Amino acid sequence: MALTRIGLAGLAVMGQNLALNIAEKGFPISVYNRTTSKVDETVQRAKLEGNLPLYGFHDPASFVNSIQKPRVVIMLVKAGAPVDQTIATLAAHLEQGDCIVDGGNEWYENTERREKAMEERGLLYLGMGVSGGEEGARHGPSMMPGGSLEAYQYIEDILLKVSAQVPDSGPCVTYIGKGGSGNFVKMVHNGIEYGDMQLIAEAYDVLKSVGKLTNGELQQVFAEWNKGELLSFLVEITADIFSIKDDQGEGYLVDKVLDKTGMKGTGKWTVQQAAELSVAAPTIEASLDSRFLSGLKDERVAASKIFQGDYSSGETVNKAQLIEDVRKALYASKICSYAQGMNIIKAKSTEKGWGLNLGELARIWKGGCIIRASFLDRIKKAYDRNGELANLLIDPEFAQEIMDRQAAWRRVVCLAINNGVSTPGMSASLAYFDSYRRDRLPANLVQAQRDYFGAHTYERVDMPGSFHTEWYKIANSKI
Repeated sequence: MALTRIGLAGLAVMGQNLALNIAEKGFPISVYNRTTSKVDETVQRAKLEGNLPLYGFHDPASFVNSIQKPRVVIMLVKAGAPVDQTIATLAAHLEQGDCIVDGGNEWYENTERREKAMEERGLLYLGMGVSGGEEGARHGPSMMPGGSLEAYQYIEDILLKVSAQVPDSGPCVTYIGKGGSGNFVKMVHNGIEYGDMQLIAEAYDVLKSVGKLTNGELQQVFAEWNKGELLSFLVEITADIFSIKDDQGEGYLVDKVLDKTGMKGTGKWTVQQAAELSVAAPTIEASLDSRFLSGLKDERVAASKIFQGDYSSGETVNKAQLIEDVRKALYASKICSYAQGMNIIKAKSTEKGWGLNLGELARIWKGGCIIRASFLDRIKKAYDRNGELANLLIDPEFAQEIMDRQAAWRRVVCLAINNGVSTPGMSASLAYFDSYRRDRLPANLVQAQRDYFGAHTYERVDMPGSFHTEWYKIANSKI
């Protein structure tokens, strides 16, 4: 056989689907997996899905040698030690100038360490975030490659065809930047995704618990929302979820799903990075805390028996008004979540000297990925208008939209509180907005307290300099 254009190692579902996508776009591909049955399974799928130019190999040497030079191999294996093991297996057969691409959800510093190690061996390295799940991998994901620009140029023609295609803005891929920037951007993308999902869940909870909407009504509401400013993949699939009946019992399947949310770590990494960078990200943090609390199912069941009572406010709810208010609250909160994510990326880009283009990131998230939404086009335009935008909230268009929706937003949060329904994401988003828009916060008291017990000093609003006051002595001298 002739040499293939590219190789892919790691044939779990994401790896299989991405390999088939690449082959379907006309690029002959070699595939390899340590468990050889996965190789045979992928080859069989390629035959069934259109005799695609995909070739399987059971050993790493023949796999690597089947690829044209300079060789490019994409890895899709579990983050951490499995990546290092796969690199060791492949690198034993690669030659100077060849390239390895890690397509998994890897910690960005691991990517930077590996890029440096590969450089010492004469190999190129890319860390590439891939978003869109199994369907995205097969039919067009959003792709975030970072690391060696030379390595990106080796496979740019493939990525431009394999990624999701958005009619008005092109392929959902771009060279992100140096080092671990691709993995970092994908990590924050996932953090924003956590926030988005939590906010949608809270909208559902308020409508169901306070508004008493049925699953049929919820399906109609979310389907209708998906025709307007909330048009997005997550709102679309939420509408679908409410329509699915339980095939193993009565009622709807969503009501039988255990209220315990799993996670793989990228949301936690995002929150840790926000803290390291001193960037406020309360919406994303609230979504992570909500997942932690959801995991305490047994404790919550026990607590519900202790704190029994009627938490309903008793006020009559206008269902149509509530639906409209929740829509506006969800949209305003969503702006805050994305603003926080973009600020984390901007701060890390500044720290590392990556020079990331936030508008371009919004563009490549418009298709293929889990947070894809029409709303992202607005974000791209905001950064196109002002590349140095301090915060998405102060873009003139978004600022006006928040002002137009804040009354509804406050009504929803108050209504939820008065009915004992937790809305941590919406509440945190509103607090973020209220803190950011105020020219003076009670931080003056906190700083005075710090100076009182720890002599941390303070600045004054009426004169320059750093000051310390003997608060205790003065207070006690008056006794």
